[in-house]
Amino acid sequence: MNDNLTYKDAGVDTTKKDRALEKILKMMKGTYGPSVMELPWGFAGLFSLNHNKIFKRNFTNPVLVACTDGVGTKLKVAFEMNKHDTIGIDLVAMSVNDLIVTGGEPLFFLDYLAFSKIDEAILLDIVKGIVNGCKKAGCALLGGETAEMPGFYPEGEYEMAGFACGIAEKNRIINGAGVRPGNVVVGVFSSGMHSNGYSLARKVFFEKAQMKVDEKLSEFKCTLGEELLKPTRIYVKPILSVLRAYRRKKAIRAIANITGGGMTENIPRVLPPNCSVEINKGTWEIPQVFKVVQKLGGVPEDELYKVFNMGIGMILITDRYFAPAIVKNLDKLGEKAAIIGHVVKGCQEVKYN
Repeated sequence: MNDNLTYKDAGVDTTKKDRALEKILKMMKGTYGPSVMELPWGFAGLFSLNHNKIFKRNFTNPVLVACTDGVGTKLKVAFEMNKHDTIGIDLVAMSVNDLIVTGGEPLFFLDYLAFSKIDEAILLDIVKGIVNGCKKAGCALLGGETAEMPGFYPEGEYEMAGFACGIAEKNRIINGAGVRPGNVVVGVFSSGMHSNGYSLARKVFFEKAQMKVDEKLSEFKCTLGEELLKPTRIYVKPILSVLRAYRRKKAIRAIANITGGGMTENIPRVLPPNCSVEINKGTWEIPQVFKVVQKLGGVPEDELYKVFNMGIGMILITDRYFAPAIVKNLDKLGEKAAIIGHVVKGCQEVKYN
């Protein structure tokens, strides 16, 4: 009897992992542009900041912008559905949507994936979603880490985190300093719950209402699980297009990504101390999923607005004069939007009418 142990005996199969990583590398190359400097199987990714004349023309005083995020307990729905090909889109969206509120442009993305035991099919599905998200955001999937940690996570489950790095021109950084009473709030519509509020939603649907992911509700055109797994919208390209169109006029005073905390907590983050925002609730259609959460869970309306995006995924604060044209521009770019409120004198609060 051989008592000698190997890493594979401990639950880590590096050969199997390496085979999967070869396939992942091919997928990653689909996101590469001329800035990516390939270093096969290197310890780090390389990205050139000075590869062409366009960069030199657009950035004279460049500032790096970085952020990180995960997708929270939306993962639990993916586990229940055994559907993993869109959760990677959410992972990219959560970081790049934060990045663009500064006026920055995403350059590259990194991921961290952790399993107790790597399932190659699931891993490749996750990366497929990440690659898809990077293409939507116009950034490169520059690298990542896939960890196999036996016994650390329940069987069939995993954890993920994403990291985005971008660039902004220093004198064009959007920080909310130009927000004034009388400015208008433009809301860009969401695709659903995005990646926030799932702890409450799961409590309502799966514990209180005792529902299953494959149940069909009359309010949805799909199963409950499919509704909850709708990918987070990636707003990078349309928002950057609007910013470029109004660059000289500096029409966009502030941008807020409506994530955990809803409009109630995220809009104040970009307001000056002497400003508040009034939101007119009848100016957009609230998606059915939030109405069902309220009905089944008895969730108070103010709690809904403090937890969920309520159908608004991104907020732009602009001058009244520019707002109608910005809404039209967004519509042409495939993003539905509406004027949903205005800035008033106050103390960094959101009020709903």
